[in-house]
Amino acid sequence: MSFALAGMGAVASIGGNVAEIFDSLVSGHSGLAELRGFDRSKFRARRLYEIDDRPAAGKDVPLRATAWLEQAIAAALADAGLGEDLSEIPVVVGTTLRELRSVELMYRDGTAFDVRDLNFGRMLRSRFAAVHTETVANACSASLYALALGTDLLALNEADTVVVAGVDSITESTHGLLDRCYPKEPDTVRPFDRNRRGMLQGEGAAAVVVRREQDGPGPSGRLHAWILGAAANCDAHHPSAPNARTIADATRQAHRLAGVRPADIDLVMLHGTGTPLNDEAEAAATAEVFDLPTSRSPLMTAIKSMTGHTAGASGLHSLIAAVESMRTGIVPPIVGLDDPVPAVAGFRLARRVAVHADPVVAQVNSFGFGGLNAVAIVEKVA
Repeated sequence: MSFALAGMGAVASIGGNVAEIFDSLVSGHSGLAELRGFDRSKFRARRLYEIDDRPAAGKDVPLRATAWLEQAIAAALADAGLGEDLSEIPVVVGTTLRELRSVELMYRDGTAFDVRDLNFGRMLRSRFAAVHTETVANACSASLYALALGTDLLALNEADTVVVAGVDSITESTHGLLDRCYPKEPDTVRPFDRNRRGMLQGEGAAAVVVRREQDGPGPSGRLHAWILGAAANCDAHHPSAPNARTIADATRQAHRLAGVRPADIDLVMLHGTGTPLNDEAEAAATAEVFDLPTSRSPLMTAIKSMTGHTAGASGLHSLIAAVESMRTGIVPPIVGLDDPVPAVAGFRLARRVAVHADPVVAQVNSFGFGGLNAVAIVEKVA
């Protein structure tokens, strides 16, 4: 069963909408900049992929994640030609930290806001009259988990249209935790590179409008792509270390749902966090599923080298980039991949500069702490 991708909206450190973000990705533009949201002197890593929307450097404000979520959903609805009344349309939001940064500001600085606004559902009801809202906190695979839940609702005829979104902001406590995880502070995100030092956080939101195939693209008549399938599993193998076997299982499940074989995949949007454990596990699973280096590799890329790890939004950020790559025939590069690790031998990687290609079927990977794995398959509109 296929699903129509009728609308898209996004915001990240490299752009305020889908077009700006994709243009930045294709040009190799990174959102990495000096830390703005809190006192950088307390940390080793002092550069992150933040959205520059605060009133002043070092002066943070609450509810930024909610504002980006609202922006992305409004853009996706407009793109689909829908009004902003979601009273009959389910909304599924994936996130890692929700509004944790707002809680930090309240606890430490006494920053005042209505605590009821910590629930995304309140904004969704107020702005969009949404009634059926779900928020899943499934770590860094959250937005593709949300996509799997959304397509399940469509497949079960519980709805003819769903809005699926993901969002996260950088929090001081999480940055502090990550800042102490690596022997040397990361200077940038370098997926699959021998000189990688670890992951750096990014910020943003993404949203898509998805409809049942039989109902068509919606009022705008715009059809961005077909979603062929979205699979998810959870192995609980380890609090943070991924498991290559269950990543491969999730990938094969996505292929079965989509009715495709590994040889049908033209483009893989790798999770690509630039951490040794994730890179090695993802590479091992990918090599197994695609029989590499024996078989021909699909083209592969990873956008966290420019957006940072946008956590709950990262899966949909990658999916939107895949859809735009299929539309334009241009695949963004992996910036900073100068010396690939042995694990990706035989992988056809887009390195340093954008690659002109004509992908028809794309795979999107998204993996999170706790063994939360999600993979989606999308197809170009004929």
